[in-house]
Amino acid sequence: MTVDALTDVAGLRVGHATRKGDGWLTGTTVVLAPEGGAVAAVDVRGGGPGTKETDALDPRNLVQKVEAIVLTGGSAYGLDAASGVMAWLEERGRGVRVGVDPAHVVPVVP
Repeated sequence: MTVDALTDVAGLRVGHATRKGDGWLTGTTVVLAPEGGAVAAVDVRGGGPGTKETDALDPRNLVQKVEAIVLTGGSAYGLDAASGVMAWLEERGRGVRVGVDPAHVVPVVP
C-alpha cells in the first residue's frame, strides 16, 4: 500500500482555512489525531523559526502524544491559531489529564 497523503493514514483528519483578498493572504492547516492522540516528532530548522510546544515532543519529557498539529505562519498571530484548536479539543475532553475530573485536560497542539 502506498501512502501519498496525510489523509491516507487511518484516523488522521486534515482541515484547512485560507483568508485572502483585501490585504489578507494567510492560512492554517490542522492535522487532527484520532482520539487518544498520536506519537509525533519534530525537526526545527531555519534562522528564525516560530514554534509552539515543539520542545514538549522530546521523548525525555512528560508529553507522549499530541492531539493535533497546526501548520501556519510563524508570526505571533500564526502561533495563536493553535489556541482555537486547543479550545475545541478541551471542550471534548481531549488532552493530557491534569486533574481527577475528566474535563481537566491540557490539549497538546504543537
